[in-house]
Amino acid sequence: MNRKTLVLPAIAVLVTPVLAACGGGSDSAEGTGKPIVVGTTDSFVATKGAPAPFDPAHAYDVGAWNVLRQTNQTLMRVPRGGGEPVTEAAESCGFTDTKNTSYRCKLHNGLTFADGKPLGAADVKFSIERSLKIKDQNGPVSLLTNIDLVEAKGENEVVFHLKTPDATFPYKLATPAAAIVDDQTYARDKVRAGFEVSGSGPYTVKVENDGENFTKAVFTKNPRYKGGIKFNNDKVELRSYKDSESMEKALKSGEIDMMSRTITPQQIKELSTKQDPNLKLVELPGLEIRYLGFNTEDPAVKNRAVRQAMAQVIDRTALARAVYGDSAEALYSIIPTSITGHKNSFFNKYPAGNLKKATDKLRAARITTPVKLTLTYTTDHYGSATKQEFEVLKQQLNDSKLFDVTIKGVPWSTFSEDQKANKYAVYGMGWFPDFTDADNYVAPFLDKSNFLNSPYANEEIRSTLIPQSRSQQDRGAATKDFERIQDIVADDVPLLPLWQGKQYIAARSDITGTEWAVNFAADLQLWELGRGVA
Repeated sequence: MNRKTLVLPAIAVLVTPVLAACGGGSDSAEGTGKPIVVGTTDSFVATKGAPAPFDPAHAYDVGAWNVLRQTNQTLMRVPRGGGEPVTEAAESCGFTDTKNTSYRCKLHNGLTFADGKPLGAADVKFSIERSLKIKDQNGPVSLLTNIDLVEAKGENEVVFHLKTPDATFPYKLATPAAAIVDDQTYARDKVRAGFEVSGSGPYTVKVENDGENFTKAVFTKNPRYKGGIKFNNDKVELRSYKDSESMEKALKSGEIDMMSRTITPQQIKELSTKQDPNLKLVELPGLEIRYLGFNTEDPAVKNRAVRQAMAQVIDRTALARAVYGDSAEALYSIIPTSITGHKNSFFNKYPAGNLKKATDKLRAARITTPVKLTLTYTTDHYGSATKQEFEVLKQQLNDSKLFDVTIKGVPWSTFSEDQKANKYAVYGMGWFPDFTDADNYVAPFLDKSNFLNSPYANEEIRSTLIPQSRSQQDRGAATKDFERIQDIVADDVPLLPLWQGKQYIAARSDITGTEWAVNFAADLQLWELGRGVA
């Protein structure tokens, strides 16, 4: 998750929970009892360039997907603790051939959208074909482009015919890229402008906005929902906070009951050391990575020796410690350490801070030093520590005397469009996975329809290694392919991995379900929250 990539200014979420800590049903359809309010630093805008923040054909960031996961069903879903997908709108799904190119799903009987309209195989077919037709360059269509044909067989059966084998396809059907929408409210050939969103998911939603800016979204338990999710609340409200500091103030005052993205390193440190009996800090597994991206056709970094020298000079451990403390660790691959197939390719090739090797690399390529570069970052998408991170990067590179670096902060609404247009030579991005497989740290960046719109192309990766890895039903058997990909990336440096992060949430002590409220990919699972006894 570019999508998975994204973290913006802030959102608060209001949930009307059941009264018991053990979960189960709610008091009424309307929801009674004191609501739970959750803060986050996600925010949403509907601009001329990006008019549809919540359309599944366009949305490809963590914040927007958090909305869609509450409101739109998919055939499959990721279980609360992660792992292989389980059925959701589908009753059963599976490959019907040994090559992993034909995937069949049978839907539950009696599915309906929230407004009561029947939902069947034709709606699934429409939803997938719609995203493929719209082909939004900022959207998640790259997750679906391997689909050759979608067949609706009768009312409740759908068959996906894939162009090439793909053992990860069930994971992709569990993402909002494959969200099921109604052809009466979503046009076949254009995105749904504005903040409206509707589906057959666990909640319905009413969104309020002030012009281009999202202000509030109220989620209410969908009485027509038919799936595997169990509710601990009736209602959820999303409300935007401008920064982590105001969100923390709201938590301490009792205005909100939980805060998640983004909590700053300083807040994590303070919350973990101060013994406030009314608050708790919860550490959760995380698979976020942060990296530098390169426009490999830009004159400043077109010569890979420049990119290799940067990889040599940057001290990732010092960067992570200086800015993020214990909440991040140095990353030496595009695939995180906890994902099968990881290899420390950058560590093996570029000993940290080796100035002589960096100098020799540039001299051999006849590059005049210092190399002038602008590193561009987004000011309002990955948390308030991003500016400090880029200040440290600037200092490390400039201290080497091999680079003359300036940094530039740009609002996300501008940054995301300009990055896709390859207007930046070097830019900072983050990534939360769509699913926990090494493929999702490779294909979105390196395959033909990559979401970065990167000009970098490696034929071995695209034509051989990615297809070979996807043909392996046993994902461990694909390790050699992924290791080779990581070695190629370390050699060419179209991306420069920096660090891998942990996840934290802070909550009032009487809030239950916090250990399940955010999964490995930073997806909010708001139905897990309830209110117990402090």
